[in-house]
Amino acid sequence: MDRYDLCVIGGGPAGVAGAIRASDLGKRVVLIEAGPLGGAGIFEGALSSKTLWHLSGDFARARRADRGYDGSGLVPSWTAVRAEVRAACGEAQALIVQQLAALAAPGAGRGTIERVAGRAVFVGPETIVVGERRITADRFLLAVGSRPRVPPTFAVDGVRVMTSDQIEHVPELPRRLAIIGAGVVGCEYATVFAHFGQTAVELFDRQARILPFEDEDVSAVVAARFAAIGVHVHRSAKIDRVTVIGDEVEITWTDEAGAAQTARYDRVLVATGRAPATAELGLEHAGVTIEASGGVTVDGTRTRASHVWAAGDVTPDLMLANLAELEARHAVEDMYGLDPLPIVHEAQAAIYFLSPEVAAVGLNEQMARAKGIHYRAAIVSNALNRRNLAMRSTAGFVKLLARPDGRLLGLRVVGPQAGTAIQGVALLIGQGGTLDAVERCVHPHPAVTEGVLEAARLLLGRSLFKPEAMGDLCKIVGG
Repeated sequence: MDRYDLCVIGGGPAGVAGAIRASDLGKRVVLIEAGPLGGAGIFEGALSSKTLWHLSGDFARARRADRGYDGSGLVPSWTAVRAEVRAACGEAQALIVQQLAALAAPGAGRGTIERVAGRAVFVGPETIVVGERRITADRFLLAVGSRPRVPPTFAVDGVRVMTSDQIEHVPELPRRLAIIGAGVVGCEYATVFAHFGQTAVELFDRQARILPFEDEDVSAVVAARFAAIGVHVHRSAKIDRVTVIGDEVEITWTDEAGAAQTARYDRVLVATGRAPATAELGLEHAGVTIEASGGVTVDGTRTRASHVWAAGDVTPDLMLANLAELEARHAVEDMYGLDPLPIVHEAQAAIYFLSPEVAAVGLNEQMARAKGIHYRAAIVSNALNRRNLAMRSTAGFVKLLARPDGRLLGLRVVGPQAGTAIQGVALLIGQGGTLDAVERCVHPHPAVTEGVLEAARLLLGRSLFKPEAMGDLCKIVGG
């Protein structure tokens, strides 16, 4: 039986990050990977879907006829697109393989990482089995990620009715695609398939509006853009049946007026969220407690078992690849006595790869109101930003929230390159920063970040653009 300092279960973003950080500290590590190395951080997830999003966006822009040229005759090759996605994922995985290969042998001042393929199952507090191999370790890091959550009434066959694990592998672009679920995943794939211009996309949302966790002005911009690119949204829709009939899928639902509706599609994507992949791990043998949601009960990154930590989608918090890596590094530093600073979840930034792009950090207005926090918010339209004017893309806005004393609460950026404008405020929120700090930053010109600067100046009372002159293009709201 082999014994290690640390056993990392899961080869996705959290598992790889945790294993490498432990090797930094001179530990002997075994990394157990049940699926492809890189996990959902690469395959059927963060990288593959974002590659699709970029390629589809490039195609949609190339086909425009309002930018001094007419590209409307372009036709996509789905086979070539899929090959590009595979290439991107293969390149990313190869980098991890190269890194882990270098860490397989001892080096000066560092430990080692051994890779083992297979599914780990606890058979005792400090023992797992992987196939016929028994492995023991002093400490464990659970980083097994998540799987698509599917309602029990939906029969996913992976061919006509699919999850995000299968939708990218369809042999051809569907003519009619139904997407059940209007969260980030559903809206992202709606964007991708609509941008290629070959698919009639219908999005079924049980809520009254898409992206209900964001403010109404954010979801309104995305909904308007969806309508422009041909995504039809069924709001307040209650799905009654999903039935495969030959080469089609029939959906029966009750619409927002209470009327029964039926339609048929080539493919159906079920995008109703993800669930922690904790089943069949034998965690009860390790003393790890599981919550009703399926996530591991944690205090920070520590589980109820003193020798087991958890990171990434397996914990009941945000499912983000960057947060998974951060949690894994934090867990390893905690288990080896480095006393890492607590993770500031309020400073975790996210990008929603939609049309248009949305970036978020900290609180939005509805979150602030729910918490009873007094705030002021400045909203600056992209029509005032010269980078957006240059891109000929002015839909969207910047919204910056701060407490009355100027301490930063949150930021939302809606529009092209939104993700590039978020990190500065994320850093400041993590440090308790203020509007004055945003204004003191030197911003390049022209850049989308200048919208953030103008929003801060608006709240400070010294903006370039004044609401009395610009009307709804810039304004201050509060709650």
